[in-house]
Amino acid sequence: MKRKLIAAIGVAGMMVSIAACGSDSDKGKDGAKASAGGDKTLTVWVMDGSAPDAWMAEVNKAFEAKHPGVKVKVEKQIWNGIQEKVTTALSEDTPPDVLELGNTQTAGYAVTGGLADLSGDKATLGYDAWNKGMVASNELDGKLYSAPWYAANRVVVYDKAAFKKAGVTPPKTRAEWIDGLKKLKASDPKSQAIYLPGQSWYVLAGLIWDEGSDLAVKDGDKWKGNLSSPEAANAVNFYKELASYSTAPKDKDEATPQQSTDIVPKGGVASWIGLGWEAGGAIDAMKKAGKTADFGYFPIPGKTADKPGSVFLGGSNLAIAERSQNKDLAKEWLALAAGKDFMTKYATATEGALLPNTDSAQFKPAAGSFAEAMAASSASGKVTPVTPGWANVETAPNPIKDFMTKVLKGEDPKTAGEAADKVINERINQQ
Repeated sequence: MKRKLIAAIGVAGMMVSIAACGSDSDKGKDGAKASAGGDKTLTVWVMDGSAPDAWMAEVNKAFEAKHPGVKVKVEKQIWNGIQEKVTTALSEDTPPDVLELGNTQTAGYAVTGGLADLSGDKATLGYDAWNKGMVASNELDGKLYSAPWYAANRVVVYDKAAFKKAGVTPPKTRAEWIDGLKKLKASDPKSQAIYLPGQSWYVLAGLIWDEGSDLAVKDGDKWKGNLSSPEAANAVNFYKELASYSTAPKDKDEATPQQSTDIVPKGGVASWIGLGWEAGGAIDAMKKAGKTADFGYFPIPGKTADKPGSVFLGGSNLAIAERSQNKDLAKEWLALAAGKDFMTKYATATEGALLPNTDSAQFKPAAGSFAEAMAASSASGKVTPVTPGWANVETAPNPIKDFMTKVLKGEDPKTAGEAADKVINERINQQ
């Protein structure tokens, strides 16, 4: 998934550095990548903003110390156009050895045969300790094709002054959430109790998961859309209730206009749902405008107080190219970088702004911070349906967004869901 990561860290109080880049190396006689001296070079692709420079340097230093003569070359990539670039690279004879992949993209690369099967390496990689919500996107048809690296999820961001004026405290349940929105609206009728545009479909996905269902379900060897189900109707009806306290457009998502920089800084928004980088962006925009940002954060409430609402865990996985000439070395590097020790250091380096793949490696964030709310929410984290065809579903025009807009404008959820499912069915089984 394409996303800005650095501002999540802005909330936590640090900036992510860009991973170091190296120069291209020559091919050795055996086809393996090698330096001019004949020693092997392990090439690692990571995305811009994913890996703090100091952390990456420490990983590579530890790895190279165990493998004299081997050098790790880190190449920074950007999200724009990355799918095409990775697809091309995986088809070449000397692809990068290790690659960072968006977690919604991984299955698409796995089905092509471009990724190495890591099923036999689970114990070495620490599979049993991985965050269960992150694991699903790394597997396809019972095989493991990558290791989860990090993730992030949305929480509710609120204006402390507005909540105090209305006598509202962070809710633990959906019922308390609605009650708080009513009080906020009564306290300041001219403001939005919550800014929630009609097409924030990741939020809707969480509500559907809370109903015990999903956006699409497996039907034999095929997948089919599930937005016409009673569970999806319950979810979108609750979303519609939330949106009734907002004047946001019903036919736009949270990025059009960008809620964090184009809406919230103008004032008149008591709460909104966003990622860490969005909260950081809002804080920066308000500072530039000479305003004070005093935000609080809480997990999206669940149906009951014992568990927060489900959230989409957007993040990245680390995979090994099937055509890598250095597969064994790549597996060792992956086990080191994604292992508990370095994941603990990763969480510390990002000050909890990004969730590590292992719960026990989680950085203890400051009380009241975005990171604290995000970590609490992650216990209910999930991913979109794991199938290569899911990327086709998200292609514009996104049928989930269309479904939401129709319902918010008054159409019956089942009727709107049936139309959306028809589109999903046409797309999801294409590879």
